[in-house]
Amino acid sequence: MTEMNLRLKIGQRLVTGLPGTELNDEFVDLVKEYKISNVILFDRNVESSSQLKKLCADIQKLVKEQTGHFAFISIDQEGGVVTRMPKDLYSMPGSMALAATGKPENAYTAGLITAKELRSLGINFNLAPVLDVNTNKNNPVIGVRSYGSTPDVVIKYGLEMIRGLTDGGVLCSAKHFPGHGDTDVDSHLDLPCVNKPMEDLERVEFYPFKAAIDAGIPSIMSTHILFPAIEKQKLPATMSRTIITDLLKGRLGFKGLVISDCLEMQAIQKFYGTANGAVAAAKAGIDLILISHTPSLVREAVAAIEKAIENGEISQKEMDESVEKILSYKATYADKKEEKLNCEEYRATVEKLIQESITLVNSPNGTIADLGEKPLFVGSISNRATVASSDVDKSLCFPKYMAEKFKCSYIQSAIDPDDNEIKEILGKTKGFSCIVFGTYNGNRNKGQVKLANALINTGMPTIVVSLRDPYDLGHIDKKASMLAAYEYSPRSFDAVANVLSGRKKATGRITVSL
Repeated sequence: MTEMNLRLKIGQRLVTGLPGTELNDEFVDLVKEYKISNVILFDRNVESSSQLKKLCADIQKLVKEQTGHFAFISIDQEGGVVTRMPKDLYSMPGSMALAATGKPENAYTAGLITAKELRSLGINFNLAPVLDVNTNKNNPVIGVRSYGSTPDVVIKYGLEMIRGLTDGGVLCSAKHFPGHGDTDVDSHLDLPCVNKPMEDLERVEFYPFKAAIDAGIPSIMSTHILFPAIEKQKLPATMSRTIITDLLKGRLGFKGLVISDCLEMQAIQKFYGTANGAVAAAKAGIDLILISHTPSLVREAVAAIEKAIENGEISQKEMDESVEKILSYKATYADKKEEKLNCEEYRATVEKLIQESITLVNSPNGTIADLGEKPLFVGSISNRATVASSDVDKSLCFPKYMAEKFKCSYIQSAIDPDDNEIKEILGKTKGFSCIVFGTYNGNRNKGQVKLANALINTGMPTIVVSLRDPYDLGHIDKKASMLAAYEYSPRSFDAVANVLSGRKKATGRITVSL
């Protein structure tokens, strides 16, 4: 540590983003002047595999020249609804879809392939998997990003994903400690609170993280949530030494890297300020501090941390220990050789996993309703339920896609249809042999549920397909056949079509309580 000045040390502990598909002057200045040594990539940075590979190489070259060490280049590649991979590669299904297959080995395969694809691009740090236990049906931000609503399911599949990512040669990070599964507030937008007693937190929220720690997880991400049973002051986990150092590192015995969720999320920025949050995170014991979007906030954070170290508010000893730990992990992961890909094999694997995830949730007559000769498909386009999700393709429409596939009629509804629209749609459904209705976040857009139940109560054979959270189906009249798919995508639609046509059976299993 003696050869590193304070600015170099702080730069090792910060992670930031850049606005486009190539290096820009402001990012270059952050690296040159502030020695920022780590990057997070988003959709805005991804155009194609060749472009992204060049960007990662340019980042590594710049950071190595300016700091003497390699960069962590990180990304949220969970699969499913949180996918940052270039379109010419094959993103794996999301967590709940993998668990729905009933085969933990599928999570391992997904992790292994994901790691190999990331390494082929020059990305060495995947901010996945999600180990939150999604016990709140109204959770707007986790949902299908979780493996299920019980700790055992999350552990069974999460540990296999960790093993696959690790065997594939990338650093991975379990998130969001101590747990984001029992909230109905998105920490990107506000400050959630999980007001549960310690014994419940230990039994549910902590359990998967402890299992991951025992299995050797190299990194854990903190969450911006209040846990009054642990931290008596009004401090979210990211800013709490009681939670990060005493609980996670002390009681649970975690020795790896702790990375914060983004400090520009409103849970921090709105209530505490990003720079203040960065100082508090460092004091709490966070190793890598994530400020994803705004260069001015990065500069403010560096200045605030420098001042806090100079006045003794942040321990110089802990600063050095954290930097040494970061450099140790970089020596293992940051300069891995690129992986060669077998993309045709990966494509076939993705199709297989998606097909195995399709779940028959309800069949009133012991089998799924028959489409007949004149089916009608109904539903809306998708919408972005949380900024954590990838951008949605607003040109993709489930009923239109399926109608083209089955050469039949369709009706596109609003995302949250009102009574007038429901009445209008009902007037257009006479003479069809079967109605297939696709929901997307119907659990929060109640007009979808109302329309689905109105269609069912016409007496016509009806199939309802949830195209994200299966919780939608808990509000649907049991007279309908119900299928759970887990993402709004052409590959998921194709898998549903295989079931509707009888070419495949729905062999998936539900992993949450509806």
